Amino acid sequence: MIAAAAQFVPVPGDVPANVRSMEALVHEAAARGARLVVFPELAVTGYELGLLTRDPGLWTAHDDPRLSGLREACRATSTAAVVNCAAPSTDGARPTIASLVLGPDGELLTRYDKRHLHGAEHDLFAAGTADGRFVLDGVRFALAVCYDNRFPEVAGRAAADGCEVYVASSALDVGNDSFETVYPVRARDNGMHVVLGNLMGHSTEAGECAGNSAVWGPDGALVATAGTAAPGLAVAELPGPTSHVS
Repeated sequence: MIAAAAQFVPVPGDVPANVRSMEALVHEAAARGARLVVFPELAVTGYELGLLTRDPGLWTAHDDPRLSGLREACRATSTAAVVNCAAPSTDGARPTIASLVLGPDGELLTRYDKRHLHGAEHDLFAAGTADGRFVLDGVRFALAVCYDNRFPEVAGRAAADGCEVYVASSALDVGNDSFETVYPVRARDNGMHVVLGNLMGHSTEAGECAGNSAVWGPDGALVATAGTAAPGLAVAELPGPTSHVS
């Protein structure tokens, strides 16, 4: 299976514009053979907590009409997508930071709500209570979002649960040490591939994010990166001994 870690510069609070950017990246990833595209944390709106607090209209459920083009892109290309957004909670109170996994048919495969909130996120969001899992083409995936990855037990539970690939959506600013001290370590310590989608551009709360979306192998070695220069994809084949970068 080929997976792609995506990065782009979200327009703050502009859901339609950001969804269009994601649609284009799904089509680009599919043209390179990908079956899965992983987007960054709060990619649908940008990591803009103030905007999300002031305007609940920016919260996005999996069946939101504004995601219809993205669901169609998944269907048209037979590609799954991990779409991170502020999603209404099941009890209708606070939203969560949610990874909505759209399947190759455009339907919801699963939803994961970020369990470990950070800083000002506590003022707006509710924390999730369950780990995220899904299966695609016989491969078992684990889901995590940004600060979740600072907790080794999250990846440890995933490995114990038979997951082969650990999927992370993040909003990491320039200079964040996670690229060296977290993601490759989670891969190496648990024998899993790690696929990270990270934001680009300026965020009011997260600071300046520079992409570096990447894939690490089960030995912790970097096997693909999208770099910091431009929006795009890190594409790699996984899992298995014949993995290659494209």
